[in-house]
Amino acid sequence: MTRYEEIIALRQELKRPSVFRHNHIQLRMLLWNITIGASKAFKRLMDIVLSIIAIILGGWIFLLTALLVKTTSPGPIIFSQVRVGLYGRHFKFYKFRSMYIDAEARKAELLKHNESGDGVIFKMKHDPRITPVGRFIRKFSVDELPQLFNVLLGDMSLVGPRPPLPSEVKTYTLEERKRLNITPGITCLWQVSGRSELPFSRQIALDKEYIASRSAWKDFLILLKTIPAILTGKGAW
Repeated sequence: MTRYEEIIALRQELKRPSVFRHNHIQLRMLLWNITIGASKAFKRLMDIVLSIIAIILGGWIFLLTALLVKTTSPGPIIFSQVRVGLYGRHFKFYKFRSMYIDAEARKAELLKHNESGDGVIFKMKHDPRITPVGRFIRKFSVDELPQLFNVLLGDMSLVGPRPPLPSEVKTYTLEERKRLNITPGITCLWQVSGRSELPFSRQIALDKEYIASRSAWKDFLILLKTIPAILTGKGAW
């Protein structure tokens, strides 16, 4: 039974005419809320601690990547973009720039080559807008490292559904919008299950599976699985 189903079941019991049962259920609801609050606080604490450790240990990777991006193609080192976060709130999302500066202007002419299959997101396996350095840092997810600062700012978590673009959210069904009910993350269940090789419908299904059964232990397992996914570069476009 998922958390949502448990809450619905408890609410149904509350409607039954019994003072004892009413008090019992009220206590269970209180304990449930305390547990949920503690779980969220623990997740936030781990996000902050692990992000700081990753930034410190990976400082040299930040510097080297910044140098390569700056010296191999014109444009800023950091690419920022508006993404949709928790409950539909917009925030500024950071990545190392992996495309040429005219990438957005060229997108319209490339839409007919979209390989995502679902038409919601735009993906090309051999996107000509990606720089040589960009192709490398994308393959090994180095371009995502600046999102550790998004985690520190509270816009993102280490684990959670990937934050979509506002234009993508406009096409969402009510069912697909459920992925906006939790804080988005740097890595997620579908990122360690095939990444860009998965169709959008499968990504949504895995996000819903994560939301229904999320826990500190599941986050830990996803983080562990992220390591080989990054090192092999499998499914990264």
